[in-house]
Amino acid sequence: MTRWAMVADLERCVGCQTCTAACRHSNATSPAVQWRKVLDIEAGTYPNVSRVFVPVGCQHCADPPCMHVCPTTATRQRADGIVTIDYDLCIGCAYCEVACPYQARFLIHEPHFAYDAATQNEIERSDPTRFGVAQKCTFCSDRVDFGIENGLTPGIDPRATPACVNACIADALHFGDVDDPNSNVSRLLREQRSFRMHAELGTNPGFHYLYGKTNDPEPESGHTAPEAALVDGQLRTRGVEPSQQKHWDWKAAGNFICGGIGSGLFVFSAVASLRYDDFAPLGWAALGFVALGLFLVLLKIGRPLRFIYVLRQSQRSWMAREAWIAAVFFPLAGLALWSQVPALLIAAAIVAMLFLYSQAMILKEAKGIPAWRILWVVPLMFATGMAEGSGLFLAATAQLVAFRPLVELVAVVAIALAALRAWIWRYYQAALEGEGAPTRTFAVLHDYKPWFFIAGLALPSALIVAGVAMAMAPAVLFVIAGFSIAAAGVVLKFILVTRAGFNQGFALNHTPVRGAGIAGSAVKPGWSMS
Repeated sequence: MTRWAMVADLERCVGCQTCTAACRHSNATSPAVQWRKVLDIEAGTYPNVSRVFVPVGCQHCADPPCMHVCPTTATRQRADGIVTIDYDLCIGCAYCEVACPYQARFLIHEPHFAYDAATQNEIERSDPTRFGVAQKCTFCSDRVDFGIENGLTPGIDPRATPACVNACIADALHFGDVDDPNSNVSRLLREQRSFRMHAELGTNPGFHYLYGKTNDPEPESGHTAPEAALVDGQLRTRGVEPSQQKHWDWKAAGNFICGGIGSGLFVFSAVASLRYDDFAPLGWAALGFVALGLFLVLLKIGRPLRFIYVLRQSQRSWMAREAWIAAVFFPLAGLALWSQVPALLIAAAIVAMLFLYSQAMILKEAKGIPAWRILWVVPLMFATGMAEGSGLFLAATAQLVAFRPLVELVAVVAIALAALRAWIWRYYQAALEGEGAPTRTFAVLHDYKPWFFIAGLALPSALIVAGVAMAMAPAVLFVIAGFSIAAAGVVLKFILVTRAGFNQGFALNHTPVRGAGIAGSAVKPGWSMS
């Protein structure tokens, strides 16, 4: 077998960015994207401060999370380990971008030029097939394939080697087959110490970093704790520390919000319809919420006319599964509401909960966002959707005097769901603290926490207790309580998706030895670890 890999020697890289320029020229990429870039990092504390330059890009993982989440099969992995993107299949949903822990994928919707206007070269080399779709480093697979077809050795013969490797002035970048023990890269990995970025995530990246000779004594280290590398922004870490993801905005958050509200509201409407005949309108409203959420996704994706492609990859992608479940849910729920057949109502309610679960799993599989990939996000999203639905159902039915016993029962269930949501929220945060996450993620969640408990649990609990205790309690108590429970869930999802969604950032397990014989500190700026 063959697995192509890149090796970067951190002792040699001088940060000249020649590899970046060569990549841009060879692949005609836009100034708005960088398939290959070099990080400039300072680490340590004065006077033991070290500076290191780190080439980064697509890691061509053996277990690529971007490929697993892709709903259209646009992202694929070749037999030689190179991960590719089919621009004709990609819909621009950006799921792969939030799943990538290396910030290696880009999505632009219009041309960008190096100057105020396009140069003739940019006009001639502009590739419209890349607009509105994901793009990334390809390991110059066209050059690799050309070389193999013509009997050349990739990594040795320049015509068969990635442009960035050919252009490196310091001989810091190397390319070859890591499955061949006699290859150039295998020899380097035997002779020198190496690590792979974010290896703890289990992606098995195909990009290795060298930081010292294996036959040298283990160097004295300036620091050992990776989170200690950032001291209140005093060191140069811009572009290295986690940044807020911009791929999924309010429209993506709106899908989770509307999907949760619609699913939860439909479940309560369907259950109530088993005994009463007056709740079908709420069921139709629930379908409207789910449809609105999916419409917001349609507005978000880069190639909306290809939306049907989302059904291609239900074997692996939870986004594709969400689409398939929705395709079953709408006709089944519509038929159930129209016919009022109990078996159909129950079946539709179960499918609604499956839809809610699929949305929770979409976040869980986004491996590039630490706040989302925690297992506890699944029960949190599920409980939040059910609580939102119960809150709106309570608010909508509170003024129906004839259904006072039902209203009080729903009120108790709504408070129970709100309490369950708060309990899960507590364990979610504890799990996040245990696994570690960007410090700014914790700051965002900490600011929201008191308002969540007040509006999402304390206030509605007090109102519902008062409403149930009073024989002639005004309906407005239940209305406010219901809206408060639902609103807390809406804000929670919006905050989680658009405010707390900081990416993985970059990290170095080791930095190279300098003249003093002291290794620099490990670097993982902007993180809080347990």
